[in-house]
Amino acid sequence: MITSRAFAGRRYAVLGLARSGLATVEALIASGAGVTAWDDREAARDDAMALGADIGDPTQIDLIGFAGVVVSPGVPLNRHPIAAHAREAHVPVIGDIELFAEARGELPAHKVVGITGTNGKSTVTALVTHMLESAGIPALMGGNIGLPILSRDPLPEHGVYVLELSSYQIDLSHSLACDIAVLTNLSPDHLDRYDGFAGYAASKARLFGLQHRDQVAIVAVDDDPSKMIAGRINHRLHRVSAKDIDPADQARWPALQGPHNAQNAVCAIAVCRLLGLNDEQIERGLATYTSLPHRMELVGEADGVRWYNDSKATNAASAAPALAAFPPAPDQRIHWIAGGQAKGDGLGACRPWFGHVKRAYLIGEAMEGFAAEIGDVIPVERSGDMATAAKQAAAAARSGDIVLLSPACASFDQYKDYEQRGDAFRTLVRALGA
Repeated sequence: MITSRAFAGRRYAVLGLARSGLATVEALIASGAGVTAWDDREAARDDAMALGADIGDPTQIDLIGFAGVVVSPGVPLNRHPIAAHAREAHVPVIGDIELFAEARGELPAHKVVGITGTNGKSTVTALVTHMLESAGIPALMGGNIGLPILSRDPLPEHGVYVLELSSYQIDLSHSLACDIAVLTNLSPDHLDRYDGFAGYAASKARLFGLQHRDQVAIVAVDDDPSKMIAGRINHRLHRVSAKDIDPADQARWPALQGPHNAQNAVCAIAVCRLLGLNDEQIERGLATYTSLPHRMELVGEADGVRWYNDSKATNAASAAPALAAFPPAPDQRIHWIAGGQAKGDGLGACRPWFGHVKRAYLIGEAMEGFAAEIGDVIPVERSGDMATAAKQAAAAARSGDIVLLSPACASFDQYKDYEQRGDAFRTLVRALGA
């Protein structure tokens, strides 16, 4: 695990004891810190106590003298009482990424790449990590993907930490100065946590404000909000665009098809060039990359019908590239499974690609709203749930067709998260014999 003498003799509160919370408790105690931990779940509190933590609710105890309150990124600071309680005690509210940043001084010489954006950041993180490892460079991905960063063993000298960073994780960081910081794109998301889109965009832009002048920013300028952020960066800046990718080159990268993956690829290429990879190493990494689960993941094929799990598409902006990736042909049309808990942005971003869709199968809370928005443009089935949608799509699809789960919605009306939703889809596909 990653520990630091900087934490020794200090006291921290940890609120939220899922994987990253428990990893934080363990790393702080191993570093010689005192920890008071809390979770609403008794079993999680027992796990923290077994690691040596005291148990107490940080919203109820006196926080004066604490070095920080470490919260899960899922804690909504705009409405959770911990924010005001910590502020009154003059105690910073931080995340495990901030603790990693504070521990960097004791790690072997390394680089940190931070990747954020509304969509694509998981793919870019995994792709950069794969490209580095393929070139023989020690790399570790963490942050909003994979195992908690503090639970990992430090990399050897000249390793690269590749961090996927949500806006929430950036909000909870104060000293994270990434050697390379990346913005993939920007569109409305998580507006329940921010003062409108401007507040959300400012959170993303903060990642560049934390950098030093000799560090590098990479911004994909395919959307206007990202262009605006790029225009305000005063240190080293590389502007990139999906248009920089030659379609003939992209055709050689099986897991990176579609315009959204052109953007993902150009961001990853820019990172790896800055880290010293040559063209041959970059090409090898792109050609051998395999897609992440729940991100345009091919989960089955039968009778000429391919089934794709894109459950990670939790908003319309991330579903649109999936629809765009399969241009209509006489023997190829999309059967689109969409719906769930709507985020309020509608399907406007998907509308240019409605012509690629043969039929839509709508599920969850968004079913009626999406049906009204689609209108007569696409034939619609009000499926209600995933199992019904999959059965209906299987009955209607013909050889060459695509069945695509790309919900354009959060999952929380019917599933605990997008991963559970994607796993349920994969299970259904296998049960159908695909």
